[in-house]
Amino acid sequence: MKFNLHIFLRKLLIFTIIIGVAGFGIVQFIPAEYVTPTLPFLLAFFFSVTILVHYTLMQVSKKRTLQFSNYFMLVTFGKLIFFLTIILVYFLLNREDVLPFAISFFILYILFTVFEVVQSLVLAKVKPTEPEKEK
Repeated sequence: MKFNLHIFLRKLLIFTIIIGVAGFGIVQFIPAEYVTPTLPFLLAFFFSVTILVHYTLMQVSKKRTLQFSNYFMLVTFGKLIFFLTIILVYFLLNREDVLPFAISFFILYILFTVFEVVQSLVLAKVKPTEPEKEK
C-alpha cells in the first residue's frame, strides 16, 4: 500500500483546525482562570510532533514492514517520555497555570494520539503474502 505524506498532512491539518475551532468555542464558556494561555501553542506543538512521529514511522515502514509494530511502540514510548519532560519543565516554570495546562495537554494528547494511531494502522497495512491468504 502506497502512503502519501501529502494526504496525511491534509488530514492532520483539517483535524487540527477542527480541534482549534472547537477549543475556541469551548473556551468562550469556561471561566478565564481555567484556560491556559498556551493553548494555541499546544495545538502547534502537537501538530508538529505528530508530523515528525508519523514521518519517522512512514520511513521505518518502507524499510522494515515486519518490525513496524516494534518501532511504533518504541517511538510511542519515546514520545511519552518527551511529553512528560515538557510537562515537568512547564510545571516547574509556571506553577500558577498547572491545572489548566495539564487538562489542556491531556485532552490534546488523547485526541492527537487517537488520530495518530488510526493513521498508523493505515500505514501498517501490508498486502498479505500467498501463504497468509490461504489461512
